[in-house]
Amino acid sequence: MSKKLLKSGAVVSAMTLISRILGLIRDMVVANILGAGAAADVFLMANKIPNFLRRLFAEGAFAQAFVPVFSEYQQKEDETELRKLIAAVSGTLGTIVTVITLIGVLASPLIIALFGFGWFVDWWQGGPDAEKYTLASTLLKITFPYLWFITFVAMSGAILNSLGKFAIAAFTPVFLNIAIISCALIFAPYVEQPEYIMASGVFLGGLIQFLFQIPFLKQAGVLVKPKWQWHHPGVVKIRTLMIPAMFGVSVSQINLLLDTVIASFLQDGALSWLYFSDRLLEFPLGLFGIAIATVILPSLSRLHASDSKQDFAQTLDWGFRLVCLLGVPAMFGLILLAQPMLAVLFMSGKFGQSDVQMASMSLIAYGFGLLSFMLVKVLAPGYYARQDTKTPVKYGIIAMVSNMVFNIIFAIPYGYVGLAIATSLSASLNAFMLWRGLKNQGVFVLQPGTVWFLTRLLLAAFAMGAFLVYFTPDLSTWAEQPKLSQVWLLAALISAGGVIYLVINLVFGLRPRDLRTSGG
Repeated sequence: MSKKLLKSGAVVSAMTLISRILGLIRDMVVANILGAGAAADVFLMANKIPNFLRRLFAEGAFAQAFVPVFSEYQQKEDETELRKLIAAVSGTLGTIVTVITLIGVLASPLIIALFGFGWFVDWWQGGPDAEKYTLASTLLKITFPYLWFITFVAMSGAILNSLGKFAIAAFTPVFLNIAIISCALIFAPYVEQPEYIMASGVFLGGLIQFLFQIPFLKQAGVLVKPKWQWHHPGVVKIRTLMIPAMFGVSVSQINLLLDTVIASFLQDGALSWLYFSDRLLEFPLGLFGIAIATVILPSLSRLHASDSKQDFAQTLDWGFRLVCLLGVPAMFGLILLAQPMLAVLFMSGKFGQSDVQMASMSLIAYGFGLLSFMLVKVLAPGYYARQDTKTPVKYGIIAMVSNMVFNIIFAIPYGYVGLAIATSLSASLNAFMLWRGLKNQGVFVLQPGTVWFLTRLLLAAFAMGAFLVYFTPDLSTWAEQPKLSQVWLLAALISAGGVIYLVINLVFGLRPRDLRTSGG
């Protein structure tokens, strides 16, 4: 089993890597054209809201509820019933999302007033940020339909993943990045307000992603006519699982959105600094954490449906070990190379050295929570595959309330950096509760040697960190170098750090068998 999971994970990671690289290029273009001022804050707000709903409603809660039910139908029903399930879910979900999208477009001023409350207060009082509120309300009308497209993209991706076709869904986000980059480079230089062009790129990217997956669904024989069937047994089960899953799987996204609300009260640039920090955080999170979670959820769902408890536990342990192996060095690297990475990727045009310094502080704070973010993605499927949504939602609510408390504690003295600190702390609390819950239920028990496995990872990571601290130049030295030299130096530091991490792990006895399940 582990060989098949590794192969599938490698495919998803490879496709995700392409998407993430293009995502970084997209962010470089945005930083260069909009900088980190008011225009960037407004565009990022208008882009963040439909993306938040996408992760909360479509990719997050829906996927976690749909995949176990779809896998159950695969195991126990014939192809006709499976196609009826798809028709019922797509018709019912499509109708609901269409209504939500129309409301979102019409009520964009109210939505911005809610999520950008600081801007709304300024607009109401005729303050200096009044224009940010009105502009954000207009841009949201353009970006909000992205939610409609991406909901169906998420559903078709979940179907294709369950059928073992991981590459298609993992590659699809590439088109969003291509659309935004193309619009920015071709049209933005010729308009007075390029943020409108960026917003149009979001809409176009959603449309292209939607159209891209249709031929693959047809080829797999699962392209069916949607039907409204609210009381279909599969739909009932999915919506029953989905409602609490909206909280349980997307706590980190809710926390990030709460940060956005608070950031709207802070100085110009705060939202942008948090955004660019989060984008770098998302790179390893998507490449490793989400990729592994994507692969193991269908596998765990099938194992639960066939009542293979031992294989279920070992598959979960496999995901835990692999995410730690990859997440520990990524966490150290993100913290220690925060300024160089931000400088290499974003320091040009309107995004200056001071922006790098400000963004690096929030990136370091986010970096401390990276492993926790990744573990949440891998541990949550241990519940959802067993169709248990009540337990993670309980933990999610606790973590979300804790994040609010942490925001109050840390945001007052540390501003936007305090928001990042609070988010990392709440993610760590959430990961701990998910692990403890699985352990207490006897679902996830650490295999023999796991403690030494984790100790070995930390020793190797500290050695890698010492190397990076010693050889990484300060920001002023980076700024003096040509861009190409910066790129080569950063690549050399990352490569050398990775080699040190791997070699020390091998010296301490890491072997491929440490990442195998009994079926491997």
